[in-house]
Amino acid sequence: MKARTFRRHVRESFKSLGRNGWMTFASVSAVTVTLLLVGVFFVIMMNLNKVATTIEEDVEIRVHVDVAANDKDKEVLEQRINQVSGIKNVTYSSKEQELKSLIESLGDEGEAFQLFEQDNPLNDVFVVKTKNPTDTMKVAKQIEKFEYVATVKYGQGKVEKLFSFIKVSRNVGLILIVGLLFTAMFLISNTIKITIMARKREIEIMRLVGATNGFIRWPFFLEGLWLGILGAMVPIAVVSAAYYYAYDFINDKLKDHFIKLLEFNPFVYQLSAILIIMGAAIGIWGSLMSVRKFLKV
Repeated sequence: MKARTFRRHVRESFKSLGRNGWMTFASVSAVTVTLLLVGVFFVIMMNLNKVATTIEEDVEIRVHVDVAANDKDKEVLEQRINQVSGIKNVTYSSKEQELKSLIESLGDEGEAFQLFEQDNPLNDVFVVKTKNPTDTMKVAKQIEKFEYVATVKYGQGKVEKLFSFIKVSRNVGLILIVGLLFTAMFLISNTIKITIMARKREIEIMRLVGATNGFIRWPFFLEGLWLGILGAMVPIAVVSAAYYYAYDFINDKLKDHFIKLLEFNPFVYQLSAILIIMGAAIGIWGSLMSVRKFLKV
């Protein structure tokens, strides 16, 4: 296509948006409302996924070493643990470090445990993390069979329920997102189809004067693109502004917790790009599907 012809199609697409003002407004409004819902839902689901991932990564296996084990035995045990399939890292924590951590975690109430510094009853511990958090239970069962392992703790019973809940939540969220996207495509494309159908006579005249299908299709292709992009502007502005204030407010409330929201930058810019691409893609698809009906020989 020549550059002059393309410029002509661009001019015509903008003129058509202006000539069909009310239909343009209806199409943009449909895109705006639907993408606003999609944007809000994406923010919620992506942050829930972030929280779930953080919780999963916090799961660890604590291997309590038998008090009868000497330094050589501990080295052998650490080597055996590292050889287990699926291990991410193994960290050693002496019983002195364990007591210190216990006293610090209890605050004022932990002062009473300082009496045990001379005769520490705690075990040395290997803190084990797996590459895939869902392998925690399997790895723990393997490690507890090793020699010089006193006990293995990983939140048995609670961890299984946690992973099951997270899996169900993610599956439900994925289904809802897909359903919402299909609903968005249906609503937006149908609104754009009505806009194109209202110009049926314009398309018929262009065909009568010998315009090719490609020549007719291009302005509508560009119109769908502009409609989708224009419709994405308001959702991007609203969602970005709302997330900016929500991010500061919620993170301030959670400052003493390990759970954090997705960073404003780059998350909002990534979400904005997704909404623009979705709006443009659905706008183009709706326009082309509608025009195709009138271009059939």
